[in-house]
Amino acid sequence: MAAARGLGVLQGCGVRYFARLGHGLVAGGSGQRMGSASWRCRWASSSAGAGLSRSYGSEAKGDEELRVRYLEEENKGADLKERAQMNLNEVSSFVSKSRAVINEIANLPMPTIAAIDGIALGGGLELALACDIRVAASSAKMGLVETKLAIIPGAGGTQRLPRVIGMSLAKEMIFSARVLDGQEAKSIGLISHVLEQNEKGDAAYRKALALAKEFLPQGPVAVRVAKLAINQGMEVDLVTGLAIEEACYAQTIPTKDRLEGLLAFKEKRPPRYKGE
Repeated sequence: MAAARGLGVLQGCGVRYFARLGHGLVAGGSGQRMGSASWRCRWASSSAGAGLSRSYGSEAKGDEELRVRYLEEENKGADLKERAQMNLNEVSSFVSKSRAVINEIANLPMPTIAAIDGIALGGGLELALACDIRVAASSAKMGLVETKLAIIPGAGGTQRLPRVIGMSLAKEMIFSARVLDGQEAKSIGLISHVLEQNEKGDAAYRKALALAKEFLPQGPVAVRVAKLAINQGMEVDLVTGLAIEEACYAQTIPTKDRLEGLLAFKEKRPPRYKGE
């Protein structure tokens, strides 16, 4: 989250965003419900001196003020007692809505970071898998445990997990309903960074903040287009992927940010990007 347009996180970065799933919600905005997990979000532009509260939905895709999204994960998954009271149609609707929400997150144009400081099981991990980057405390617990309940991951887990850690390891995790700690998750590439938990219990949040600070100074249009090129290119062969990269690169050429970047380099000063 940043000053000016383009990416979304956090304190001290201009635009601020917090989301907490499960217990102890933080931030303003309208909430949505996914089983036992609720989330809310807020981002505010410090340059405008005002806060904005919005629902976390498709309209965020066009929000040019947002630079990086940060997701703080505290979701143990669906409320099984609640699910037990649902009829077949209600279960189907619940899973469909959960899948739609997670797909919305996956399709956001700005970088997204999932910070896992607690438990992310089932839908909680599926939500984290929809983010671009995942960081976790060593004490965190993660897994797709649905087969233990005689169902399968239904909000993208069977598709996104293999794309992150490979087919064989994904099958092993899903077939066994295995729960991993942060160190184990890092060893198989499920998360990018693992941190020893601190006294405040926010080690993953702190790492997400540090990563966001690295992303924020970069050209916002370039970062968004880079994400698009990577995501689309990973789904096709190399030749097609290179064509996608060429088309995405072409989108950055006429931007004011590209000229600003060149001028800043020449003048040996930080660039002042506007997302244009």
